[in-house]
Amino acid sequence: MNTPKDMIRNLTTVRGIKCWGAHVGIKSMRRDLAIIYSEVPASAACVFTQNEVIAEPIKLSKKHMEDNMAQVILCNAGNANACTGEQGYQGALAMAEAAAAEVGIPKEMVIVASTGLIGEPFPTEDIVNGVKENMGKVSSDAKAGSFAANAILTTDTFAKEGFMDFEVDGKTVYMAGISKGSGMIHPNMATMLGFIVCDLAIEPALLDKALKDCVRTSFNMITVDGDTSTNDMVAVLCNGMAGNEKITSEDDPGYKVFRNKLEEMMIHLAKLIISDGEGASKFVEYQVNGAPSDEIARRLVRVISDSTLVKAAMFGRDPNWGRIVCAAGNAGVPFDYSTVDLYIGDAEQVIQVLDKGKPASFDRNQVKRLLRESHLQIRMDMNVGDGQGVGWGADLTTDYVMFNSVYTT
Repeated sequence: MNTPKDMIRNLTTVRGIKCWGAHVGIKSMRRDLAIIYSEVPASAACVFTQNEVIAEPIKLSKKHMEDNMAQVILCNAGNANACTGEQGYQGALAMAEAAAAEVGIPKEMVIVASTGLIGEPFPTEDIVNGVKENMGKVSSDAKAGSFAANAILTTDTFAKEGFMDFEVDGKTVYMAGISKGSGMIHPNMATMLGFIVCDLAIEPALLDKALKDCVRTSFNMITVDGDTSTNDMVAVLCNGMAGNEKITSEDDPGYKVFRNKLEEMMIHLAKLIISDGEGASKFVEYQVNGAPSDEIARRLVRVISDSTLVKAAMFGRDPNWGRIVCAAGNAGVPFDYSTVDLYIGDAEQVIQVLDKGKPASFDRNQVKRLLRESHLQIRMDMNVGDGQGVGWGADLTTDYVMFNSVYTT
């Protein structure tokens, strides 16, 4: 991410984007309402949770995204508005209506998101009043962008932000994003919450395609605890204010530039989520190379990184490579361990522990020393094809168990 030392660059650096983050009383002494507003209608794309239990704001936002256009992203923290039935749905609708009325746009131009406790009655009145009081405060000041980034947090310990600029059609384009997530991290076609804004001009259908392509290699490749939330969402707005000629085809050179930068932004935000995993002490990168296909490689990464035994071994600094091979064999894809080379280590050095399916000679104490570091890597070379996959995960710690055993009490 480009982060010049002499200035803060975030959501509000993007042309036409104004933000705010306020405390409206859902959470104690923390901002709990985020507003992201585009001065002009924007091409929009979203991916949503694949959990069969779907939060009420997700149901509403799916309807509002039928034309892939939006102008406002509205998110409350502290209440997930999930398993709340008609009361919750009407609350989500009231949020959208209140925001739309304040800025004079149709309610269908508002994307609504929520995060927090599941099953609690939705505090509609507090949130609607908060929307009415704060929509007029949206600002292009950098502090307003930071307020919004902080207002979507729940158990997170820090705000997750990113910014970059790049050239398309001779114009400088700005892109910025925020995300939240610490627990319930095992996305499928979405993630916890991620909001990205850009001033590129691009057809909505192409933006939708780019987002769905990029989510497979970014947010869908992270895991903390194997749970896909009821509220997972990634939303992207592109309002066209950079002044480039609108991208209308995948053959446009600008489309490839944008798609690659979007993927870079999403991977950056995804990694920040893993680095803030509940109770985590390790950030682990998993690589699978030489697989029959990219899809198989990514499947192996997801299964290995989500293995409770593998995560526990990383926490205990135990070079137990058998757990990794065992997890791979449970992935439901072709896997012949007799061709596999396996490496374990820290971010700087890896040690080979498996050589074409046979135990390699290695210094166990040396590997244990490497596993003391906070950033680790596990690399598997299948040697049967050109497929590649990369993903990121956390270890499983006693702190995670303790925190989630008393989450609501």
